[in-house]
Amino acid sequence: MEGLMKIRKGTARRIVTALAAAASVALVVSGCSVTGATSNQGAGGGDSGTINALFMKQAGYSESDVNAMISSFEKKYPKIKVNPTFVAYEALHDKIVTSAPAGTYDVALMDVIWPTEFASKGLITDLSDKFPSSWKDEMLGGALTSAEWKGKYYGVPWGPSTKLFYYNKAMLAKVGATGADVTTWDGVLAVAKKLKDAGVVKYPLTWSWSQAEALICDYAVMLGAFGGDFTTSDGKLDLNSKEGVAALTWMRKTITDGLTDPASLTYLEDDTDKSMAAGHSAMQLNWESAFRDFNDSSISSIVGQAVVTPPPTGPTGLNPGVNGSMALAIPTGSKHKDAAWTFIKYITSQPVQDKYAKSAMPNWKSSFSNPDVVKTNPEVFKAAGQAYDKMINRPEVANYNTVSQILQVQLQNALLGKVTPQQALDAAQSQASAAKD
Repeated sequence: MEGLMKIRKGTARRIVTALAAAASVALVVSGCSVTGATSNQGAGGGDSGTINALFMKQAGYSESDVNAMISSFEKKYPKIKVNPTFVAYEALHDKIVTSAPAGTYDVALMDVIWPTEFASKGLITDLSDKFPSSWKDEMLGGALTSAEWKGKYYGVPWGPSTKLFYYNKAMLAKVGATGADVTTWDGVLAVAKKLKDAGVVKYPLTWSWSQAEALICDYAVMLGAFGGDFTTSDGKLDLNSKEGVAALTWMRKTITDGLTDPASLTYLEDDTDKSMAAGHSAMQLNWESAFRDFNDSSISSIVGQAVVTPPPTGPTGLNPGVNGSMALAIPTGSKHKDAAWTFIKYITSQPVQDKYAKSAMPNWKSSFSNPDVVKTNPEVFKAAGQAYDKMINRPEVANYNTVSQILQVQLQNALLGKVTPQQALDAAQSQASAAKD
């Protein structure tokens, strides 16, 4: 059908099928065991020594979550010690690349957009022969593909993820609005204008529009809502499509209309999270873990006021989330691969992931049909289950980081009003196509 978003074959299509099925089962099945996940708990085997693990300190599992996982792992496997390093997402890619020759890290967290680059350059270990055959049935299919390249597995998924929509229901109520009024992006703008005109909040909208990957993720959601994609059906970059121009024009207009906080141009997800938690904004896109933060009275002044939903629909009727899944890999330079594998199996196991479902969604199909797990984070399970059904991928190219950086610069140029959206995306298409070649 003309205008429908071109969700890429492969990763996106597989993740949506498995997740949609799992979410449906959750409504009717009371729960079941997962043999592959259970086997991960065994205390035998492993190796010994000290391993260095690289994580990020932004969305998803918090530093305290990871440290708690490490503590429980070390009690179970006393011969293995884990030294964690936490860096901002923006530093994670380069940290993996620059540390690879020295074998600094034994475990590294990688984004869904990096396996093509890392595997093709020999930076991460092929783990296919270590994967239990049962995982292909017990894990969400799309989660598995988050670390797949050319049919081989180079990491173990550590939770499917996408950006969801959050709004403050108490603020909306002050202008007579409800959740039904913000199910479309046009509705979001209309409510934002009411909030601003009524003086409820100076800037109703905040975004993660710093010149970073966060901007690409927000733009991906809007691009999909306008019926676009980053590539054509045959995999060629399509950055200056009419849908892309329309999406970027919409984004820029929220700034010129005074609805978006101009500070959004310097914000990452943590900043938008803090803004809404402090009552300084009413609506935003953010990862699943934001709902946890909004309901933590130690850091939030809006406990009980935040509502989480799938992204609103655009003029095409589409509302995709951006594929933000992560996986844990073993760098090829690691000297402790056995111990690293034992650690990865443990923290990606179903019991561990289920325990921390408030921070990140589990990889395991049966978690979505286990009421004891779903009840720990029912609002996010419901919203995420729907959002995972429609995912847009960022460009799957070996030099993704270069392409992304080009697009970040040009998107910011348009958002700052330095050039028009058309000029910005024409420049991005030209530069990225040259870099890709």
